[in-house]
Amino acid sequence: MSTLTPFHIAFPVDDLSAARWFYGTVLGCAEGRSSDKWIDFNLFGHQIVAHKVEPFESAGQRAGDNPVDGHEVPVPHFGVVLPPTEWQALATRIKDAG
Repeated sequence: MSTLTPFHIAFPVDDLSAARWFYGTVLGCAEGRSSDKWIDFNLFGHQIVAHKVEPFESAGQRAGDNPVDGHEVPVPHFGVVLPPTEWQALATRIKDAG
């Protein structure tokens, strides 16, 4: 089995406290460095960074959808590929958090 090279992605948020709660508490991502404008998280070995951006004009908006395997997939998006049991545990944790 080959090992994956970690990726880095930065994304805009309008509320760093909410991002800290969701990524840190709900998803269980360890927090790395941070400031009053951004927070680094470890998402299954990958670095994701929530950047507070104002005004956050794209809140609730998407660039569009593209068909993938018979489903309309929202753009932009990112995620991790997990074994089914880990995916189900994560999905349950997210649902339980509302």
